[in-house]
Amino acid sequence: MKKYAYIVLNLEKFWKRLCSQNGAGKSTHAFVRRGAVGPKNAKQLFFYVTHPHKDIRGYAEFVEHVTGDAKDMWKSLGHESLLNSYDEYAEFLQGRKKATFVRFRNLKELPKPVKTKTLAQIIGKERMPQQGMYITEKMAHQLLSAGGAEA
Repeated sequence: MKKYAYIVLNLEKFWKRLCSQNGAGKSTHAFVRRGAVGPKNAKQLFFYVTHPHKDIRGYAEFVEHVTGDAKDMWKSLGHESLLNSYDEYAEFLQGRKKATFVRFRNLKELPKPVKTKTLAQIIGKERMPQQGMYITEKMAHQLLSAGGAEA
């Protein structure tokens, strides 16, 4: 499978915070992962909002995946994250010394969320893997079409 896009899992509270920051004019965002995980290379990111909805709500252009010392990462990229303070960041990391920031831009909300059943038909999985997953270019275009966006 040729990796084109990556589906990331997001809690509803973080999705709402992300949309709010995006609406306030912030152009580049980052989500934080514990340790050295996450998409390393992709053209697009899709945002799967977990409980209670379990659907794809939006997409963005992948910029880069940066991993390093947790304190250094916060100093250089914390302003792009969804976390409001260093304390919230430290609590999220649960004592881990390394963090990954997945940077992206041009966040767009889908006109209509891609529901679980449609998502399963497109990606061929009933359940979304906890770490997220890579998808092909064809799958990415199908998700955009299903969500009412222009591919």
